[in-house]
Amino acid sequence: MTQPLIDPKAHKQLFLDDHALERTYAIQRTLHQPDRKGAVLRRDRSMGQVRVAAWSTPIWNPEKDLWEWWYNGHYGETDAYFNHYATSVDGVHWDKPALGLYEWQGSKDNNIALDPSGKMGELDSQRGLGLYHILRDDRDPDAGRRYKGLFGARDRHLGVSPDGFDWTMLDTPPIPSQDTSKFFYDPYTEQFVATVKQPTRWGRSVWVSTSKSFDRFTKPRLVLHSDETDWENCRRRVRKIVEDPAYFTPPIVDDEDYIAEVYLMPVMPYEGVYVGFPNLFNPFGAIPAPHMNFTRINQPELAVSRNLYDWERVADRSLFLPVHPWDGSAYDTSQISICGAPIARGGEIWIYYNGYRIPGYKHLHEIYDRNRELFRLNIDPAVFEDIGAMNLATLRLDGFVSLDAAEVGKVVTKPFEWRGERLYVNVDAKWGELRAEILGADSNEPAEPAGPTIGPGLPAAFGPDNFPVQPGFDRGAAVPITGDHIRAEVRWDNAERPSFERPVRLRFTMRQARLYSFWLE
Repeated sequence: MTQPLIDPKAHKQLFLDDHALERTYAIQRTLHQPDRKGAVLRRDRSMGQVRVAAWSTPIWNPEKDLWEWWYNGHYGETDAYFNHYATSVDGVHWDKPALGLYEWQGSKDNNIALDPSGKMGELDSQRGLGLYHILRDDRDPDAGRRYKGLFGARDRHLGVSPDGFDWTMLDTPPIPSQDTSKFFYDPYTEQFVATVKQPTRWGRSVWVSTSKSFDRFTKPRLVLHSDETDWENCRRRVRKIVEDPAYFTPPIVDDEDYIAEVYLMPVMPYEGVYVGFPNLFNPFGAIPAPHMNFTRINQPELAVSRNLYDWERVADRSLFLPVHPWDGSAYDTSQISICGAPIARGGEIWIYYNGYRIPGYKHLHEIYDRNRELFRLNIDPAVFEDIGAMNLATLRLDGFVSLDAAEVGKVVTKPFEWRGERLYVNVDAKWGELRAEILGADSNEPAEPAGPTIGPGLPAAFGPDNFPVQPGFDRGAAVPITGDHIRAEVRWDNAERPSFERPVRLRFTMRQARLYSFWLE
């Protein structure tokens, strides 16, 4: 046969795109939003911080047997940031160890990790962001390069360190960027990847720059930008915030028709694909144009790629982490920014994100709407002293997208080789069931006729399939899977472990069930 084969032995087959799917019947693709756990790391009031944020995710240190997290404390309307350090044994409860490295407010009893007045701060004298991204590289034989970082408020300068505190800046060109970016190591291509922000005619957009050695990065290449659909979504999302009294409206709503922009995009290499989290920037007004950062919402969607450069938006661009209505306590009522690549832990995916409560500083509300929105929501002025925190949300393993059958639905896969491995599925069938059939890969028989039902509401056959069923692996012989499982083995009555000389397909028949992935092992 000439059709390319999928490889469920190498990676789980997910459904963010149609790569593993031949066809479906009565199936809906659903994007799942993660379960928000709330803030896990807040500002240090004693140091004068008004918010904290991180542009990298926590790092596991096997030598210390704990999680490390470099983050930034924001000190008031001066836009000054200091780099700080926290540790955790479980990724939820965080300690801020006294490092004794740098003096602040007359004392070194603090967790400041890099000197903002020293050489790191000199990379950008206006904001002094210093360390922007950091990752631990246990593959590098040089212990002095164990940690790799990108520095600066705009262009990303390269630095290496043995411990994340004592840095050596590399004498190489920086990666061109605007004020946001993301950084990760790609295990598929064995290279470092930065997704940076650059302007285009579609507004701020996502570009990719890579390096095999972390000594020199490639020229950034444009990979994702907004379009007319995003602009229409922007209009709809802005109206939702403005018209729904449960939400906090920014201080300026000028009814201009602004374009949407892709502000940044963290990327997670996961099960053979790249899962992107494009942050859609939706402006409400300008002060003056084009300065819209203080009067906007930022919300992540999902995208998927198989080569880092060609991206497909997922589930009709549904929001993955939308802002919440104002409740007086949550930190994600104005802007959400995922810190970096989410972390797969056990049976879950952990998503750390920055949440911002207030759209704009206090003086902007006084100037542009005379505090009407602050009065309407009965907002405590003390909220402006605690405007942002680092938060955690969790998602079921493989749980970005599912294929759902509300009543009875059918999924036919692309062909693959099967040489005696076991078949597993990640499925939620607590109110229904899933059965699987093994089909020949080639369409060499007439379509199955409609027939009677077997089991509770399961049709014996439906739809224009003409792939022959392998003897002993039909729907009648399938052991139904019920319940909610991230790992359930698929079986057939009185059948040996499947093994075939020629490629085969699967046909899943589901009743009131959600299928997240399937694989062989």
